[in-house]
Amino acid sequence: MPTGVALRDVREQLFDAAERVLLRDGANALTSRAVTTEAGCAKGVLHRHFADFDAFLAELVTDRIRRVEAQSAALRASAGTGTVAGNLTLALLELFGSVAVAVVSLVISRDGLRARLRQAGSAGIPLLGEATTMIAAYLAAEREMGRIAVDADVDALALTLIGSAHLLFAGREDDPPDAAVVEWIVTTAMADPIQRRLL
Repeated sequence: MPTGVALRDVREQLFDAAERVLLRDGANALTSRAVTTEAGCAKGVLHRHFADFDAFLAELVTDRIRRVEAQSAALRASAGTGTVAGNLTLALLELFGSVAVAVVSLVISRDGLRARLRQAGSAGIPLLGEATTMIAAYLAAEREMGRIAVDADVDALALTLIGSAHLLFAGREDDPPDAAVVEWIVTTAMADPIQRRLL
């Protein structure tokens, strides 16, 4: 195993290696040895930067949650532009076309990781909870602009959209759903709130 490999941003390289293992081999194959082998560094490198492997995994998930929060700001900024269904479709494709489904599987499969994330303040299923908040915040902004019905339940719509998209993408890493299928789900879920704004 190479020990002299120069790692510029060790944490990010380890996170990227973990994602590759997760996507290729699944949550059960994710071990500290698999991550460091994938990153091309000695096993001790991971343990120099993280207290233990669960701490590493918690930081990986937290980092991916921060990416959802950045995506959330961009989605909210798109309120009032394009179409509501188009904006939601692009957001869901970006979210679930990434490593999000694999990270959710990882969180579900590891009790210790879930407990650690809950201690840090994550509620529900980490990543999916933040994604639901992202969609609800966007829909609230569109409601304020009058692009969906004033009485639309944005929290229920967000849960519906995230749950539906997760089911579409889960277990289909090699054959993700077509964008048209995601758009159909979004258009169907949003048809009533969009139509009722005109009444």
